[in-house]
Amino acid sequence: MKTLLHTCDEVSRRDFAKNIAKTCLGVSFMSALAPRGFAAPFEGSSKMKQAATAKRVIYLYMSGGMTHLDTFGCVPGADTMGGTKTIATSADGVQIGELLPNTAKTMHRAAVINSLTSTQGAHAQGNYFQHTSYTMRGATRHPTMGAWLQKFQGKGNTDLPGSVIITGDSKHPGGGFFEAACQPLILNDPARGLQNSHRPAALSESDFDYRLNLSARLDQGFQQAYEYKNVKAYAEAYKDAIKVMRSEDLDAFDLSKESETTHAEYGKGNFAQGCLLARRLVEHGVRFVEVNLGGWDMHQDIAARLPERCGDLDQALGALITDLERRGLLDDTLVVLTSEFGRTPKINQNDGRDHYPKAFSSVMWGGGIAGGQIYGKTDKGIEVTENKVSVPDFNATIAYALGLPLDLVLYSSTKRPFTVADKGQPITSLFG
Repeated sequence: MKTLLHTCDEVSRRDFAKNIAKTCLGVSFMSALAPRGFAAPFEGSSKMKQAATAKRVIYLYMSGGMTHLDTFGCVPGADTMGGTKTIATSADGVQIGELLPNTAKTMHRAAVINSLTSTQGAHAQGNYFQHTSYTMRGATRHPTMGAWLQKFQGKGNTDLPGSVIITGDSKHPGGGFFEAACQPLILNDPARGLQNSHRPAALSESDFDYRLNLSARLDQGFQQAYEYKNVKAYAEAYKDAIKVMRSEDLDAFDLSKESETTHAEYGKGNFAQGCLLARRLVEHGVRFVEVNLGGWDMHQDIAARLPERCGDLDQALGALITDLERRGLLDDTLVVLTSEFGRTPKINQNDGRDHYPKAFSSVMWGGGIAGGQIYGKTDKGIEVTENKVSVPDFNATIAYALGLPLDLVLYSSTKRPFTVADKGQPITSLFG
């Protein structure tokens, strides 16, 4: 048996440990093991130091390439606008697409970045670049902002996950090459809460503790004999899972605790419920929550498809910003809305817009941002003409708000150096 275990690869050992623990404990949970590879200790000292203006982030990702000209990158009167009209907002001089009336009421707290540009024009590559500041490179999987935040500053609530991703994207970069402790919890359905997080009714507390102790004793020899980081990480993942199970803050995942009025304000559907869950989670100390809204890949019939997608976004987003402000959370919560790229200024032959990484828009609310402003300009949404912002610059701005050291170097298991936003420079003028 010992010879067999020595000859197993890492995945086989991991599966073995998982199945044994699952059988002994009578519970199951989503594996939080990282891919192979761990960050080396911090090196150097940060030259770019800043005081954090945000304690937490709610990151709203518009998957598929949100059309900038029809939403936040409007150019009133331009022929590139198609049939979309603009509306005034709560911020003087700031206009957005007419399909976002609830969001328009929040723009006095927002900064619109209209000069974003990306080097990646395909969905998978653009998505990855937007989340990590790095392009896809062989087997290296780079950490996303939630993982960097936890790596540098730890958890907000030690009993809950450090970051939560509400998405159906199984290829989300997550914690990248960081250790298991920095991996996010991924939820597919926010309305169902955190599944498999309660002790089975047929298992008494004393029996559960007995199984935990037995598992620990059985695992002790295994860990001593096979001192692999992933084996140790698996044990730590189980300890974290049990802390969550026994935490009083587990109710943070239970949307049934919210009133019917609140549910009606946010709306139905995964994105609306995800935004509501995000508010509950940040209230309970989770410092980074991402919520995904797909369906923006509109190569055909954009005029017919856009109202429904904007309607889903507008109701939930407007409710989220209003709710955070009402609860006194918006001042130190950075709400970010972004996408992998924009869509072509020219309507195509199928009455849609195609991929367009040359110029697109994103928005930030709260978290120290000086609201009611537009940063950057384009020529009718076609070319960036003022204050060009790269994807790493955009991510560096988020990191800057969180007080993360932008030039501190960490190493992957392959000894390659990485920083939180590559060579990106923050847009410091956005902050009040």
